[in-house]
Amino acid sequence: MALSAPASERFEREYGCTVADWLRWMPEATAGHVRTHTGAATLDVLIGAGCLHLAWQVLPERVIALARLPRLQVAFHFDGVAAPVRSEFMRRFDLHLQRGGG
Repeated sequence: MALSAPASERFEREYGCTVADWLRWMPEATAGHVRTHTGAATLDVLIGAGCLHLAWQVLPERVIALARLPRLQVAFHFDGVAAPVRSEFMRRFDLHLQRGGG
């Protein structure tokens, strides 16, 4: 996952997490924006007068030797959110979801 996502209105990303992980991260990652769980695999985030529509699907696990890693494909669709606002939202979102090793 690259930090500072492009400010495009639509893009997709793959995350190494389960649906439970994803949903647990959303309150902090969306920084207090109103969220509506609109379906089994969708979430809307209100950003000013616009909205970010998130939709995800579980992908097959990535298998490396004996390790099995969960994967989630997430589609982002900003509707009515200006490019500078999208970029600022994604900067914070990315920082929250960044996972590091050490």
